[in-house]
This record gives sequence, structure tokens and C-alpha cells, in this order.
Amino acid sequence: MKLFIDTGSVTEVEEVARWGVLAGATTNPSLLAKAEGDAGEAIKRIAEIVGGPTSAEVVSEDPDRMVEEGIAVRTLHENIIVKVPFGPAGLEATARLRELGHPVNMTLVFSAAQAILAAEAGATYISSFLGRLDDIGVDSEYELREIVEAVHENSSGAQVLAASTRSPLHVVKAATAGADVATVPYKVLKQMLNHPLTDSGNAGFAKDWATKPELAEWLNGLVEQSKKNA
Repeated sequence: MKLFIDTGSVTEVEEVARWGVLAGATTNPSLLAKAEGDAGEAIKRIAEIVGGPTSAEVVSEDPDRMVEEGIAVRTLHENIIVKVPFGPAGLEATARLRELGHPVNMTLVFSAAQAILAAEAGATYISSFLGRLDDIGVDSEYELREIVEAVHENSSGAQVLAASTRSPLHVVKAATAGADVATVPYKVLKQMLNHPLTDSGNAGFAKDWATKPELAEWLNGLVEQSKKNA
């Protein structure tokens, strides 16, 4: 399963990209509204940093205008994916954008039935929301598995993108359910780093290493020699 970062912050993307785990990014109007600076420049920079699919969302509710906005945001960067909300207008806009050669991420999909329609309309990515399903007492993992099965049985080649991931457990559930992608907020990506045994293990290694100063001298010498030979 590929990992995207869900954010409008260039700073967050720069930090996580250095870990070498990101395959893309998703943004939305709410995230971009919280970020500083010009939204277009932020989207372009994020697309450049992740070097992969970067979703930028249309805001109109009219299919004609959705198409116009989608074509416009695609001019920002070659990696841009047009993000379109599910619904009759969104399906129409998706079909038209795909006819014009523009990839689409259909968002706000909550059921397998909706996912089938999104796939048939030509969506490249189908975003299934986990956290929002949990909020209304629906088993998000079960729904995601149904969506994955329905989409993967479809011949469209669409990919299921698990969104609204609010905890590391959501990311694990997305992976085990067979999602192609999970888009994850910065906060949750940071939480995925943590485990008490990792912390205690690192502390133990550091303590043991400090008991032998000659080991540090040896390693430093090895590093310097490596630099000279490079």
C-alpha cells in the first residue's frame, strides 16, 4: 500500500518526504485555508516535493464549472490529480475530465455502490473515508473491504484510496483491507513512529555505546576515511 500525506502545509511535506515513505499527497480546500501563503504555490511545491500524484480539489457544485476548475488546477503541475466530490455533478465532471485526459480523485465515497459508480465514471482514485464512517457508528473497515473488492473486480483500473485516517490503526486497517493508497495527516504519520519498546531499545543501545569511548572514535575514523575515498 502506498502512503500519501494529507495536508496543505509545505513544511509538513518537506519533513515527512525526508523519511522516504511518501508516494503522493492530497489536499482539500479546508487544509489549504489553514496553510499560509498562496494556495496555488503551495500545491505546486507539494507536488514537486512528493514527486507523485497530488490531489487538488474543485469547489464548484456545477459540472461545467467543475470541469473548468479541474482543467485550471491541472496547469499547476504535471502531477496534479483533479479532486472531485461524489454526486451526480461530480460523476458528470469526472467522465468529462477523463475524456479530456485528466486524472480524477473522486472523494467523499462511503459505500461500495458509490465506488462502483465512481469507477465506471472513470475515476483514477476513489477516496473512501474511514473516520467519518466511524463517527456515525458504521464499521469503516467492513465498508472499506467491500469497496476494495468491488473496485478491484471492476475493469476500470481505479485505485482505492483510504482517507480520513485519524490514527495509526486506521492506516493498518487500510493496508490489511487491501487499499491501494492511504492518505494520512502529518499528526498521524508522526504517531506511526512511536512505540515504547523502540524508545527503550534506542536508549539502551546509546547507554551501552557510551561505555566504550573507543567505539565512537573507531566509527568517526571510519566515516572520515569513507569521505576521503568517495
